[in-house]
Amino acid sequence: MQILLTQFGAEQSSGIAALGLNLTSFLIQLGTFIIAFLILRKWAFKPMLKVLKERRDTIEQGVSLGEKMKKDEAEMESKVAAVLAKARSQADGIIADASERGRQSIADAEAKAKQKAEAIIASGEDRAKQDIARARKEMESEIVSLVSEATEAVTGEKIDAKKDSALIDKALKGAS
Repeated sequence: MQILLTQFGAEQSSGIAALGLNLTSFLIQLGTFIIAFLILRKWAFKPMLKVLKERRDTIEQGVSLGEKMKKDEAEMESKVAAVLAKARSQADGIIADASERGRQSIADAEAKAKQKAEAIIASGEDRAKQDIARARKEMESEIVSLVSEATEAVTGEKIDAKKDSALIDKALKGAS
């Protein structure tokens, strides 16, 4: 080993060799690097760059599609809100209409019930008047017979029907 060191130290080089570089090996390594680079560029870098470009395009399409979907979603939400508002207003109109119809039906039913009640009352009043008139006639005939009997008992004689009627009418007019 000492021989090696002495040989290495014994050589005095100048230029690049002084740095410990061999120009021929450097040129061979540079040529190998260039050839490897060209081979990699043709068969490795281009396909990788192509794949990366495709991925970038796919990502950009996804981002633009996402933005479009957000925009579409906002539009759909506004359309849904408009449809809901329209449906609510229609529902309110239907409810108001049904409520008004209900009030009208109640008012009509009340009017019919009132008319029926008035008809029943009028019928009852007519019946009561007829019953009163019949009762008066019966009472008058009973009074006539009572008065006739009383007159017969007082006078002791039977009064004929004409006299009897005249006396009863006179008595009734005086009583009223």
